Amino acid sequence: MLAIVAAIVSRRAIPGLLVGVWAGAIIYTGGHGLGTTFDWIIASIATEFHVSILVFTFLLGAGVGFIWRLGGSFAVRDWAASRLENRRQAGVAAWVLGMLVFFNDYANTAIVGTAMRDVTDSHDISREKLSYVVDSTAAPVATFMFSDWIAFQVSMIEEGYSAAGISETAPAAFVTFLRSIPFNFYCLLAVLMVGIIVISGRDFGEMKTAEARASSTGKVLRDDAQPMQDIEGDLGKPETTKPMVRSFVVPIVMLVAVTLVGVYWTGRAGGDLVGVLGAANWALSLVWGAAGMVLSAGYFGLRHGILSFGESVETFVDGMKIMMTANTILVLAWSIGTVTTELGTGQYVTSVAEGLVTPGLLLVVVAVAAGFTSFTTGTSWGTMGIITPIAVPLAVEVSGMGALGPVIGAVFSGAIFGDHCSPISDTTVLSSTFTGADHIDHVRTQIYYAATAFVVAIALFLVWGYLSVTPYLLLPAGVILLGGLVYVFSEFDITGPGAPQPSD
Repeated sequence: MLAIVAAIVSRRAIPGLLVGVWAGAIIYTGGHGLGTTFDWIIASIATEFHVSILVFTFLLGAGVGFIWRLGGSFAVRDWAASRLENRRQAGVAAWVLGMLVFFNDYANTAIVGTAMRDVTDSHDISREKLSYVVDSTAAPVATFMFSDWIAFQVSMIEEGYSAAGISETAPAAFVTFLRSIPFNFYCLLAVLMVGIIVISGRDFGEMKTAEARASSTGKVLRDDAQPMQDIEGDLGKPETTKPMVRSFVVPIVMLVAVTLVGVYWTGRAGGDLVGVLGAANWALSLVWGAAGMVLSAGYFGLRHGILSFGESVETFVDGMKIMMTANTILVLAWSIGTVTTELGTGQYVTSVAEGLVTPGLLLVVVAVAAGFTSFTTGTSWGTMGIITPIAVPLAVEVSGMGALGPVIGAVFSGAIFGDHCSPISDTTVLSSTFTGADHIDHVRTQIYYAATAFVVAIALFLVWGYLSVTPYLLLPAGVILLGGLVYVFSEFDITGPGAPQPSD
């Protein structure tokens, strides 16, 4: 909590995270926390997955650097400008692309953020809005599409079965996962809310102020913002006066294609599609994809005489440099996860929740416990790992086998909601990074929308808990309620200072 409050108040993530890790070390050691602080920071890096993500992010920065100096971003912006006529169409394009890149949330933030940043800038859409669109489609879509998330979620369900002692009698874990999808209310509503926002042109809360600034002054960032990337400041002007769209498209296609080939290659022993997804080394595959992106972009620059070999090496190094802040925050965010694990934060939250459970409140209590755990730890996967083995036995004891799918949906909903609201979440950091937004500004503006979708999800969980209404009726009702809340909140804000009028 100290890390989160310090980060939001100071609008700086790194000092808040450092204070949070140090405070945790003080509690853990009883007053001698400096050495433990650095031990935890080092330990957070010393895993194959985390090292792979750091390498992936550095290589992706190099790829972004090449695309910038080849003029690819400008070419895409100019191409889109001739086809996307207004802010609404640009917002819808970002939303649709966010749903199409579903196979990994990290790759989603990288591809959509990089592809759409200059496009939305050209239509005076704030970086805060683009970050929201990217963040609220990346993980939510990955939770119920074919991705590495599915493999992880199925494995967590199996862990829950083992904890409940029902491995032999319960439905297959994948079947329970499929049954959880209609109850994953927050993720479904979060994705649909992005569509409601970008199509209606209505905003509320601090996002309204950000959009007013961008639409009236053309400033996509506030004056004192510290964007996670400042491409032009770090890399200078593009090296060509005739940018080509393919200098953007080819590296991005290589990123996606090589990553998917890597997923198949590292997971081919798994047999069927679900087995491949579960057995694949996604982090390593992303590294391969990013390397393919860099090599193809570098070759493109040399082939067309845009960059010399020396300039290509310089671009590679400068591109990696723009990721230093993001990777620093990632390391410290992972360190916070180590802190909360050592202090037993997740177990404490769930032990408190267990005493509040009744059949009618089961899904609400589980979702809130997961949301709070994810918010304070900054990790949705870690939250799923903590909560699922407790929620499954709880559901069986309170409501029987029929509650397995619903309770898993509640776990996923709460975990992603807390992740969206947390300034120490890695996916939230990456969303800010690849859209070039101020990280704390992204968190402050998104939290209004995430909370609105979560409140509606909680209402649907309550209705199911007490009335057992089918989720296929609850979800449409939730979408209508969500649309009504967006309208009411935007109208309530309409006369506020700097409030933009709904427009295209």
